[in-house]
Amino acid sequence: MSLPEPRLQPYLSVRNAAAAIDFYVSVFGMKERYRLPMGDKIAHAELEMSGARLLIADEFSNEDFLSPTTRGGTTVSLLLYVEDTHGFVAKALAAGCTQEGKTEDQFFGERTAKLVDPFGHRWMIHQRLREVPSSDIVAGWNEMMG
Repeated sequence: MSLPEPRLQPYLSVRNAAAAIDFYVSVFGMKERYRLPMGDKIAHAELEMSGARLLIADEFSNEDFLSPTTRGGTTVSLLLYVEDTHGFVAKALAAGCTQEGKTEDQFFGERTAKLVDPFGHRWMIHQRLREVPSSDIVAGWNEMMG
């Protein structure tokens, strides 16, 4: 039996998974594949974007499957490539995200921003501006670090 694709799939625990699914579909442009309701909760749902999957479920405290809101913050960042960082950030902020720091062009050839969605998850938003060889990325890092 073959392994599923993609082989790595982030799984988010959120408060109010139905609202989170609606948010990721309308604001981030994901497509809902399906959801499995369990009473007033979502036991499991799958979203998809460009062949990548994002799995989501409501919190289940009996399984220690808790959201960043309950835990007091997240230790994970999700990196999402977009066509237009400024446009994406404006739409996300209008929909309830908060921004950490500024949107900036980076030495590694990408325009980046950091957002926290209304469900407590941190998103690193990247727009590829140009291809930069790995040797130039290392040199740029070393220069930045002084």
